[in-house]
Amino acid sequence: MTPATTALLLTAPAAVPLAVSAAYALTAFVRHELPRARVVEQQRLAEKAVAAGGATGPSYAGTAADAGEPVVESLAPRRPIADWAGLASPAVILGCAALLAAQRVDGGSVAAYSGLLRADALTAWMLLVVGAVAFIACASAPAHLAAERAAGSATAWTVWRYHMLVQTFLGAMCLAVVTANLGVLWVAIEATTVVTAFLVGHRRTRTSVEAAWKYVVLCSAGIALAFLGTVLLYYAARQAGISEAWALDWPTLVAHADHLDPAVTRLGISLVILGYGAKAGLVPLHAWLPDAHSQAPAPVSALMSGVLLSVAFAAILRYRVIADAALGPDFTRVLLAGIALLTLTLAAGLLLAQRDYKRMLAYSSMEHMSLIALAAAIGSPLALAAGLLHIAGHGLAKATAFCASGQILHLRGTSKIGRMRGLLAQSPWLGALFGLAVAGLLGFPPFSLFASELGIARAGFAAGAGLGRATAAALLLVLVAFAALAIRAARMLLGPAPNGDTAIVESPSALWPLTVGLAACAALGVATGSLGDLLTQAAAVLERP
Repeated sequence: MTPATTALLLTAPAAVPLAVSAAYALTAFVRHELPRARVVEQQRLAEKAVAAGGATGPSYAGTAADAGEPVVESLAPRRPIADWAGLASPAVILGCAALLAAQRVDGGSVAAYSGLLRADALTAWMLLVVGAVAFIACASAPAHLAAERAAGSATAWTVWRYHMLVQTFLGAMCLAVVTANLGVLWVAIEATTVVTAFLVGHRRTRTSVEAAWKYVVLCSAGIALAFLGTVLLYYAARQAGISEAWALDWPTLVAHADHLDPAVTRLGISLVILGYGAKAGLVPLHAWLPDAHSQAPAPVSALMSGVLLSVAFAAILRYRVIADAALGPDFTRVLLAGIALLTLTLAAGLLLAQRDYKRMLAYSSMEHMSLIALAAAIGSPLALAAGLLHIAGHGLAKATAFCASGQILHLRGTSKIGRMRGLLAQSPWLGALFGLAVAGLLGFPPFSLFASELGIARAGFAAGAGLGRATAAALLLVLVAFAALAIRAARMLLGPAPNGDTAIVESPSALWPLTVGLAACAALGVATGSLGDLLTQAAAVLERP
């Protein structure tokens, strides 16, 4: 692979989504669909004023604008081509990931821009996950936006803004995956916070804006802790004699970890795990997750739960390698195992009391992230491979479940489980796909979460008495979460259609992305195929030095 090709493959996953975002912004500007282009709605307001016996049309519109009163933007026209154009980014991400994976299964790495961007087997695996989940979310977006247009809740500007923010979100996540500089990693993850805050508050309702502010406050606190931890690690690297240019370079820090000051490194790693753990939905800064996931548009919730949490945890995995080389394995083992059990206990308890199906899926994300944290605490090759497989399986199943939940919300107009009955009777295909996605999250075969959870359990019981007890406790909590999720999903799916309604006509364009996601999750559980070597090499990148 030539240096130019390497640079292209490492740059494209982040650059193409940003370019697509800029194209959406430029198109909105050219079409005059920015927030100030409100002529159509002003005319509509004028007609209403005339019908009500008020001022004349032109004078009413001018009075409203002059008085500074809020004017609602014009309803978005149908733009199916523009809605589907967002699939270009996932296609490029998957293509670059596949090419990098084909080169990196031998355990090596490639770099560009003086080591600023770097790809190893773990990078290729995470890019595959990001691309696959993004494909499901972006393919589900046209149906979601069409439903919002039909309900009259989408405007021309909000639709364009949605596309711009989603593409920028993808670019930031890909940058976090491909960079080797821990400072750039922090900037990229902070960028995801800024961008997704606007996506969480996309609907501009009171609850969505409240959820967005809660998300910003808690994640900013977490990111601040991660920043302080990164600064402390930089200080330890400089004290160890590493030059400024390479003091935050991940391969350099791993190679010189035994020279880092143990006390400073211990504090820095603790802050980083707590900080990025907030973005991954781990305690103690987890409270943003159910509110944000329940209020964001369904495809955005799919991206946040399916890959944003995993990208943040991938950062923790990188730091864990440095910590184990500098401090020994016991420090991160105890810290991660403790956080995993606390998060799992909280998630299981809240699932028992949950009455909202989108929040139910959010707490399920906390459960699965705690299992990945447990796998990282165990740290054996089997546990790490199972944890990475769990990241992929959870991303595919959760993206499918969230996108299906968005269609259910448009169908029924409520997210309350108590008001959901007979989904299979009213919408057989949508109900079946949602039920299969929940079955995948519960760890039923042939979905890949069955294999990954089995691998984590085997690795935990083989790791010694302490981790064996932690694994046993985790399995008991998983059973509690299993029962809570299964009972609530059954209440939604089974029973007669509401008010004796017959089955509705379902749109294939809204269902095929969900089918693709479930098929990929099942295929990954049956046989990893050529991905098996990549998974093994990705786990080897994270093994303790």
